[in-house]
Amino acid sequence: MPLSEQDRREITDLISLHGHLMDAGELDRMTELFTPDITYDVSDFGYGSLHGIEAIRTAALTAGDANPVAHHVTNIIITESGNRILVQSKGIGIQADGTAGSVVYHDTVTRRPEGWRITYRRVTPRRKPLGGLFGAGPGQE
Repeated sequence: MPLSEQDRREITDLISLHGHLMDAGELDRMTELFTPDITYDVSDFGYGSLHGIEAIRTAALTAGDANPVAHHVTNIIITESGNRILVQSKGIGIQADGTAGSVVYHDTVTRRPEGWRITYRRVTPRRKPLGGLFGAGPGQE
């Protein structure tokens, strides 16, 4: 059954809520974002996969001041794939020193009795323009 416009709004709000809760340090509200058995894959950052809400909370607390001061999400794309709902979005993180980084969030979401929740998230950094299609430019070898 195709997603309704209401479902799409709720999923978009879910994805957007992540930055608000993280930036406010409201880690006790992560059940509003994730299923209890969430897999949060941050392997591309060298942290492996975190399993469960408590593991995400612990990682955030351990990172302390190394966490971004602002998480911004943009370009949300919702796709139905069989019985799964896939969401891809862009993230911009601002550090306390003003530096910024870009990531792509790859999420699988599911409808639960309490609403839509993320069951799987993979975070991939964006470090090269145009998908890394280019090598070093002239004079940069």
